[in-house]
Amino acid sequence: MDRVMALFGGHRLSPAQRRIAQYMTDHLTEAAFLSITDLAERVGVSQPSVTRFATSLGYSGFPALREALQPIALSAVAGAPETREEIRRNELQAAIDAEIENLEQLRRLVADPGQILDVGRELAGSVPLTILGLRISVSLAEYFAYAARRIHPDVRLVTRGGSVAYDALLQSREAGGTWVLAFAMPRHAHETLSAMRAARRAGLRVALITDLTFGPLVEEADVALTAATGSRLVFDSYAAPGVLSAAVLQAMADANPERTQVRLEGYEQAAEQHNFFLDD
Repeated sequence: MDRVMALFGGHRLSPAQRRIAQYMTDHLTEAAFLSITDLAERVGVSQPSVTRFATSLGYSGFPALREALQPIALSAVAGAPETREEIRRNELQAAIDAEIENLEQLRRLVADPGQILDVGRELAGSVPLTILGLRISVSLAEYFAYAARRIHPDVRLVTRGGSVAYDALLQSREAGGTWVLAFAMPRHAHETLSAMRAARRAGLRVALITDLTFGPLVEEADVALTAATGSRLVFDSYAAPGVLSAAVLQAMADANPERTQVRLEGYEQAAEQHNFFLDD
C-alpha cells in the first residue's frame, strides 16, 4: 500500500482522477491488469480521463502506469519475482485463472438449467429466428448463427445497426418470427439498445446474452442470460459467454430433436458429397 500511495501521492488530482486513484488502490491486484477500457468503465469515467490521470503522475500513458503497478500487485498477492518476463507470465496465468472463475460462475448458474431450456425452446419455435450482434459482439453472434443454421430452418443474422437492423427485424416479424437473440458484450453499443427497442416495437420478444445483470440493455430484454467476460488482457475474452451460447444451442436442439436429427444428417451428407472436411 505504501508503494502505491507513493506513486499517487504529491500530485494535484481532479475529482475524477481521485476516483481512479482510489479504485486502483482498493482493487490493486485486479486494476493493475485491466485494459484502459475496462478500468474506465468500472470507475465510471472516460478513457481520456484515465490517460490524463496517468500523464498527471508523470507516465507516458496508462500502459506505462499499469506496467509500474503490476510488480507491486504481484508482490502483494504472492511475493512473486518482479522480472519483466515473470510479470508477463503471471499476467497470462492470472487471465486464465479469471476465466476459470468465470466458468465456475456459469457452472453455478446452470445448476438449475430451467431458464436456459425455456429460452432454447422459445428460440427453436421462432421461425424465422433473428440473431443480433453489433460491433465487438459480432463474433459471438456469427458463431451462434452459423451453428443454429444446422438445427433451425431459418436463421437471420444482423450485424449492422440503424435502419439496416430495423428493416431486418421488421421483415423477420412479418415473416412470422417471434424472438430475437441479442449479444451485448462490453463496451455495450448504443446501437444494440436501439435495435432491441426496435425489435420490441416490431412485436418481437428479446433474449439477451450479456456480461451484466443490470442496466438498460437488461431492462429492455424479455429474458437475460449472463456470463462474465475475461478482462485482464488488452482485449476481452469470451470463454464463459461462448459456453453459454453453446448451452443455448443445445437447448434449441433438445427442444425439437426430430428436426435436429434430420437437419444434422442432411448437413453431414452434404459435407461428405462435397468433401468439405479433411479425412481423418
